[in-house]
Formats: sequence, structure tokens, C-alpha cells
Amino acid sequence: MASPKKKYIIAFLAVFALGSSCTKEFDVMNTDPNNPTSISPQYLLPYAIETSIDRYWGGRTRFERLNLDGMMLWMQYLARNIYSNEGDNYGVSPALNNNNWKAFYNEGLLNFQRIIRQSGEGGKTPNANYEGIALVMRSWVFSLLTDTFGAIPYSDAVKGSDESPVYSPTYDSQEKVYEGLLNDLKLANEKLTVGGPGVSGDILYNNNILRWKKFANSLRLRLANRQAAKKPAQSRDIMAEILGDPAKYPVFSSNDDNAALKHTAVLPSNNEWHQVMIQDGRTDDWSISKTLADKLNGLNDTRITVFAQPKGGKFEGIPNGLPDAIATTFLSTSAGLGTYFVQPTTPSVVMTYAELQFILAEAALDGDISGNAQSYFEEGVKASFGQYGLTLPARYLGQFGTITKATVMEQKWIALFGQGVEAWTEYRRTGLPVLPARDPRSVFENDAVLPTRLTYPTSEQTLNAGKLQDGVALNGGSDNMKTKLWWAEN
Repeated sequence: MASPKKKYIIAFLAVFALGSSCTKEFDVMNTDPNNPTSISPQYLLPYAIETSIDRYWGGRTRFERLNLDGMMLWMQYLARNIYSNEGDNYGVSPALNNNNWKAFYNEGLLNFQRIIRQSGEGGKTPNANYEGIALVMRSWVFSLLTDTFGAIPYSDAVKGSDESPVYSPTYDSQEKVYEGLLNDLKLANEKLTVGGPGVSGDILYNNNILRWKKFANSLRLRLANRQAAKKPAQSRDIMAEILGDPAKYPVFSSNDDNAALKHTAVLPSNNEWHQVMIQDGRTDDWSISKTLADKLNGLNDTRITVFAQPKGGKFEGIPNGLPDAIATTFLSTSAGLGTYFVQPTTPSVVMTYAELQFILAEAALDGDISGNAQSYFEEGVKASFGQYGLTLPARYLGQFGTITKATVMEQKWIALFGQGVEAWTEYRRTGLPVLPARDPRSVFENDAVLPTRLTYPTSEQTLNAGKLQDGVALNGGSDNMKTKLWWAEN
């Protein structure tokens, strides 16, 4: 039996073929309701959701795996046993930049934009819930792009098929992009109506509109908190608006609300990590990083039993950035990636209740909201354990005493295991958690600076060179992996 994703792709291609087969001899097909010339949201939505989340979570093609070959290594969750020059030593293939940029724009944003155009007021098939869902997903994908590259084409983006097409889109500053995303997420919450028009093809929340509203508002809190050091007044107003009216602006209230794409055991809808590690036989390429293993062992943190698979009964890690000749000597002793994460049906996580609680804890510590930081922190830790079906050890929270921002960000880093992209952004923003000094045997590129961004793809240098240079200038530094982005706090 074909997988859900494959069914949608087949339908997608079939409808596309019908639309593209029209000729001047058969103009009547352009108005025949049985032979549509545009693809409806029910087919666009599942394709766009899955391709965007798959690209963010894993990516199964070598040199393109944004998370596995980049951020999971840089944030020292995983380390390489072999091919350390594929990310672990801060070396980046141009394919990582080029193909992720292309995929997020062409497979994600373009299709979410089509849904918004079709389902919005004045569109061919108005449906406020389709429009709201697409606004949420479009905002999330744009946030990934701007948090990865900095200034990006935003206000002029994905307009190549408009009546007045834009083929050389202008770059917008990260500050401007954030302003637009925060407005769009508020609009999405307004559009999404429980009991409103029905939708189909929602493979993230199975047509549960209330959970889409919760995701929209939780994501808005993430972005407001992320820019809080640069735009404190606006961020406080946004947080107060959301937290002050939970009926109008619901947020995640338990792990049941987590934005996590459920997978099937059938290709191509299986978990991307399963595809890389098991189907492609690359399990021994990665081990748990020594940084993560040492931290969890020191805290007697039982999450390590999910994150890692022991060797010889021990959860030992490998230092990051070791040359292959040294790294391979750890194969017999270093713990591998936990079996939970390499199952075909393991979900790809976008945002969790635990993360939201850590956001609120930080905001309370910073004085941006009036809640109790300690309570938010403890709820976040409990939720992170609960996410994996684990019970919080009785004495675990007692280790921390009165919390600080460093305490919150360290636990947030642990809770974001698997979400290397998000952990990387939080580290670049705050400089937390403090990572240990590098192993003296390690050899790093990028002047041993943990990458602060990805460089723009070569396709932009070829096709949009003039506007690209404006984007570089907006970032306030060179187009390299050492220029800090707008929300960096130090």
C-alpha cells in the first residue's frame, strides 16, 4: 500500500499533469471543474508540511543534512566517528547551503504561499482555516531561513508566478522579517476558527484547529522572546497580549500539543534519521558527544537512556572535531544514538510544551513577564522527561537551587536534543550553555569559531547578485560563518 506522502505526491502529479496538458485547441479545459488547472490545498498542504519538516529534521542526502551534518554536531549532542570533515570540524559543503535554501523556498514556502493565495479572501476556494495553517507554516519556515542566514528575501519572496513576477527579490533585514512573522502569526490565530471550515491533508495536527492556534501563539512567543534583547518593549507587549488572554490566544498546555510530525514505517514517509542510520547503514558514523554524555551522567539524568545506546553498559561520548584516525578509535567504547531516534515512526519535533516553559522561565527571569520563573523551569524539565515517557527522578530538581538564566538555558539545551537547529539558534543568541574547551586533539575549520550562520548559496551569487550584496550589508559583516546575527545578545 502506498504511504500517505506517496499518495499525495501521486495526486499532486496527476493534477499537475491535467493542468499542464491544456493546449490552445482545448481551451475549454481551463474552465472545466472536472479538470482543474491549479492544485488544491488538500494536496499542497501535506506535501509542503512533510518536505519542510523532513528537511529541517534530517534530510537523507549526504552533504545536505542540515541537522545531522550541522547543528546536532555543533551543539555537541552528537560527534562524528568518521568523516569528521562533514560538519563536525565546522567544515560545510556548499550543497548544505544551496540545497536547503532551495528546498525551503521552492518546496515549502512556495506551496504555503499558494495555499494562502487560493484560500484567502478573494481566492478561488476561500477557507480561513487553510489560510491560517499555511500562515503558521510559512512563518515557521521563514524563521528557519532568517535564523540560519540572516537577511533573506522575504517581502518579495516566492513571487515568481505572480501576475507581476519578481525574479530578483529584495533582501529584508532580520529585524524586518521578525516584525512580519510576528504579525502573521497573530493574523493566523485570528484566521484559525474552531468549528469553522473543514480542512483535509493536515498531517501535523490531523485537522485539530485548536492545536494549530496553540502552535501559532507558542511560536509567536518563541520569536518574541528571541528578539527581546533587541526590541524589549514590543516583545513584552506581545507576551502580555498572549498570556493575558488565554481564551483568545491559547498556547501549548501539555505534551499532547507538541508540534511533531508523526511518521509511518513506509518509505518515503519514514523518519529521516531511520533512513540515514538504518536504511543507509550509517549508524556507526555518529556517536553521542562527550559534552552531552558528561553533562547527563553528572546530573544522573535518565534521559541519556533515550538519547544514547550504551557500549559495554556505559554511556560514554566522543569529543567533537577529532580527525578520523583518532575518532575511529572510540568506536568500541562510545555510546551510539539511542534506538528511539532511529525507529521509522519516531516523530520529527518542531516545537514542544517543554520548550515553551523554558521560554517563559527565561522571560520571567528577564522581567518580560510576571510569572514565576522557578515554576516555569520545573514544569519544563518535567515535560521534557514526560515527552519520552520517563518519570522525573525524585531528587533531580533539587540539584539546581535558585535558578539563573544559565540554568534555564542548559536545561533547554538538553530538552532540545534532536532539534539541533533550534539549539544552535539559542546558543548563538545567548552564548548558553557554556560549552567546554575543545579537546586538544581536535582540528577545526572556520578559525575554530563555532559557526554563527551559513553563507548564502551560490545560486544567489549567480541569479540575484545585486540584491545579495544588499543582504550581506544588512547583516553587518562579511558573508562568512563568523558574522553574528541581529538577535545575538553579546
